[in-house]
Amino acid sequence: MQKESNDTLRGTLMELFKLSAVQQNMLIASIMGDGEITKLYPGSRRINNSYREHYGVDYQEYREWKQSYFPDMLYLTLKSQTLRSKSSLLFTDLYPHFYNDRGQKCIPKRLLPLCTLPHFLAVLYMDDGTLSITKTINHRKRKIYLTPSIQLALQNFPRDQLDILIEHCQKIFGFSFRYFAVSNGHNFMIKLTTVESILSFLKLIKPVTITCKRMYYKTNWEWRFSLEKKMIQTAYPDYEVLASSSDRTKPYSQDEMTNLIALVQKGHTSLEIAAILGRSYHSVGYKKTDLRKKGLL
Repeated sequence: MQKESNDTLRGTLMELFKLSAVQQNMLIASIMGDGEITKLYPGSRRINNSYREHYGVDYQEYREWKQSYFPDMLYLTLKSQTLRSKSSLLFTDLYPHFYNDRGQKCIPKRLLPLCTLPHFLAVLYMDDGTLSITKTINHRKRKIYLTPSIQLALQNFPRDQLDILIEHCQKIFGFSFRYFAVSNGHNFMIKLTTVESILSFLKLIKPVTITCKRMYYKTNWEWRFSLEKKMIQTAYPDYEVLASSSDRTKPYSQDEMTNLIALVQKGHTSLEIAAILGRSYHSVGYKKTDLRKKGLL
């Protein structure tokens, strides 16, 4: 079935299949992320669409890195801070896969079977992802735990579109993204929250992202942890700074659940409970929600 699908696509997207698999994965992710396919307006002398991606001056290095994969197709215009292409049949053919009849961007469902390389996740993450750090302080043990979480700011897609992407990421890469509500766009972003899945995600894309130092703050956990550790030790010079491990997110024992319930009833915050139990802040939050659903809290 996969071969038949690709054969059908080849017939309608011949220009796309002139690109390498790496280029296909990166281009599809870029259009889903920060990039766009320009529209053709009535009266325009252009007969084909083109690619355009605006960027802030601080992220020029990242766009130069991206352009290096498409030396004959993309170029930078420094004055307008834009990564762009010339008008091309490639983008005319791609346009209906990324935009609906109202001109709104959508997940290219028919193209996702092509997106099986780490380059797809790497570019989508570097375009729209964030690596957040939660700090949990255990003053009694004089230890500070840093727990990472990954968000993809894809709220410009409606939830039924994100369902398609989430299913693809689970099936092809084994990552289970969760929804969380935001107040803009279509009101939902997606995220990874378990330490194990986040470190696995960063490990998967590392061979791709290792050559783009500008984005290390979100792609290189060792580099980011070292940076955060130095800043924290300025304020807490006598504390040990540790990275949370998957051990801190393992299933709760009966004793831990009993202690958690007691601590909540005494008025402790989730951060305080996380420090006392040696758990991550997110882990405590999820367990509290679970206990409430079961009527135990």
